[in-house]
Amino acid sequence: MYGGHITDDWDRRTNSTYLLKLIKPEILQQMQLTMTAGFKSPIPEKFDRDRYEEYIEKSLPAEIPQMFGLHPNAEIGYLTSQANELFSYIQQIQGGSGSAAGGDEGGAFEKIYKFQELCPETF
Repeated sequence: MYGGHITDDWDRRTNSTYLLKLIKPEILQQMQLTMTAGFKSPIPEKFDRDRYEEYIEKSLPAEIPQMFGLHPNAEIGYLTSQANELFSYIQQIQGGSGSAAGGDEGGAFEKIYKFQELCPETF
């Protein structure tokens, strides 16, 4: 992934390639933007900011690895990593102390419920 700062010759080469291959006037004329169908840019003359926001939220297809030229299994690695990280956080929250009576597992449930209250409903 390109990080946004040109700090050496490789960054300059990457940025130049992006500009030559991706940033073209055709991008505003319903050019196919990814390697799978269904991800075309809208016609700019027909869209104001609100309409663009609506288009992004409702009309764009779900992102899949193939859209970016990746193998379908790329998502498996990503999701596995995210799940491992989440469970690691839960274990950290739980703490190492236990109670003889079974207790609330070091306050883990209380912290999880508090975290759930902070999350958006669709989360």
